[in-house]
Amino acid sequence: MERSEGFPPIARKDARVLVLGSLPGRKSLAEQEYYAHPQNAFWPIMQKIFGVSGSYDERCERLMQHELALWDVLLASVRPGSLDADIQQETASVNDFETFFYEHPRIRGIAFNGRKAEQLFRRTVRIEHYGHLRMIGLPSTSPAYAAMPFAGKLDLWKIGVRWLRHDTHRRRT
Repeated sequence: MERSEGFPPIARKDARVLVLGSLPGRKSLAEQEYYAHPQNAFWPIMQKIFGVSGSYDERCERLMQHELALWDVLLASVRPGSLDADIQQETASVNDFETFFYEHPRIRGIAFNGRKAEQLFRRTVRIEHYGHLRMIGLPSTSPAYAAMPFAGKLDLWKIGVRWLRHDTHRRRT
């Protein structure tokens, strides 16, 4: 079975909040874009919160202007299909968070896009090194998580991201 390889982070040095997914799904891998599936709610949610629109590059640039960074917990893993439940953890390799946080010292918060991303991070990353970071689990924007309607996801993402951003702005160094 073929390994899925993730993407590099989308981040500027002034990023304050890191949004972490688990690993790109098939559509994202095919398009080489984060959250490329047309039913994924990530970009529509970012549009509602931050006015992010346009081409993929324009949306990414706009997120970075709002001091947000995008990445995934996993660098690679075997995953048949796009469901997080199908990630074969015994084949997973984790991204280099030590280097990322060293290169992005202003990061003060992590928003997990879904339960699986948070579980993977907490199981595979030595979080005691990152005790200064505020972390919040948010509902998955994946179309596979249909138990919550878009409006519910949007409300929780607004609250979560604004909470992280507000706190990080108060703690500016």
